[in-house]
Formats: sequence, structure tokens, C-alpha cells
Amino acid sequence: MRDVLQTEELEVPEGVTIEIKSRVIKVTGPRGTLTKNVRHVDMDIRVLKTKKSSKVTLAVWQGGRKHVACLRTIRSLINNMVIGVTKGFLYKMRAVYAHFPINAIIQESGNAIEIRNFLGEKTVRHVKMLDGVSVSESKAQKDELILEGNDIENVSQSAASIQGVCRVRNKDIRKFLDGIYVSDRTTIVRE
Repeated sequence: MRDVLQTEELEVPEGVTIEIKSRVIKVTGPRGTLTKNVRHVDMDIRVLKTKKSSKVTLAVWQGGRKHVACLRTIRSLINNMVIGVTKGFLYKMRAVYAHFPINAIIQESGNAIEIRNFLGEKTVRHVKMLDGVSVSESKAQKDELILEGNDIENVSQSAASIQGVCRVRNKDIRKFLDGIYVSDRTTIVRE
């Protein structure tokens, strides 16, 4: 069953400006600017500005079930961009090992990481961070990495790349639990 009109709204906080031109969304805030192209989704995206506040309205006309589901997805994408330019995203990762200590060496001033001695292997694993993501070692906790950035997709993909490069092959993964895993997802600026 098709709905004639389905809408979603998103309040824009103070200090954040959103520009939308032909379904290319540009969000600017105190931490920087993020842009996202959502031309592949057919929907009305408008910014309604009043004297006190502004809000983004999303509308789908004559949409089927899958098409209407895109409303909430795009709303969440814009919301994550707003959080990114105001608070930023911070992922914490912990190195887990039973016997061979994993050596994680930060390179290129936080733009890449080198992983050595995983399961005692001689292979050196290299992972480059995506745009706008920096990796550092935690001062408070041993064997902890901290990934920071404004774009949640880039931060989480960089974390996934680090975790994915430390997969155990040809062994029982119930017994060999070594690896680097995400332990915490939060924002850089805390309330």
C-alpha cells in the first residue's frame, strides 16, 4: 500500500548551518564541515528557517514500504553529521591477546597504524585511516587505541579495517580470541 505523503523532521541545533542543493547536504558547525550526496534517494529535502530555529523536513510522495524506510535513514545520516560537526566521534579499541603481545605502532602522525607480532606472526599489517580520522595510543589504558574524527562513517570504517586485518585464519576462533576490538563508541566532546 502506497502512502500519499510521509514526512520526517529534524531540529537543527544552534551554531550549526545546513545547506541543501539538489540533494547534496552540507553541514557546517564548530568542528568543521561535512558534505553528503544523497541523489540516489528520491525525496524532498528542505530546510525551514524561522526566527528562532531551523529544521530539516524530509518528504516522500507516493512511496512504497522500502521507499518510505529511506526517510528515517536520511534523517539519521543528517543527525550523525550534525553530531559530528558539534561533538565529533571517538572510538576506543583494545588489543586482546593470550600469549603474543600485539604491537600497534602509530605512523604518519596518526594517519596510519602498523600491527606487528599478531599471534607471533612475522607479517606486518598496515592500515591507513580514512579522511579526517586520526589514531592515537591511549595514555590511561595499556593496549588501547583511540580513533577520532567528525564523520561517523569514516571513523567506524577505519575501526572495522583495523579489526578486520587482525582476523584469525585456519584456527578455532572460539579458542584463538586474539585481535583488536572496538570497546567503546562515544563523542569527543562530553556533556
